[in-house]
Amino acid sequence: MSTEEHPLFGKWRITSMDPWDAASTDLSGPGYIRFDADRGGEFKFGSVEGTLDCEIGTETAFFTWEGSDDMGSVRGDGDAELKEDGTLSGEIRFDRGEESSFTARRW
Repeated sequence: MSTEEHPLFGKWRITSMDPWDAASTDLSGPGYIRFDADRGGEFKFGSVEGTLDCEIGTETAFFTWEGSDDMGSVRGDGDAELKEDGTLSGEIRFDRGEESSFTARRW
């Protein structure tokens, strides 16, 4: 399936993230998550950046990730699901740490 045909592929703007407020989510630029056709992707919010390794279904994605948080190495996993209203809802989890739920819209 091409990137134009798959509903999850592409860049999504994070519009809300729990427990972060908008200023924290967008601390170093607009928060986003992106899914690619090669089972990769990335996200960025606050001072956290991560590279994704994904398993992508028709309307869901499960992923592990590795990245940095304030210059320290971090990793974890997460998931995302396309909702009926066209938004993306999911969670980014840190190994042995925090969990952050998010909502995003296509960018």
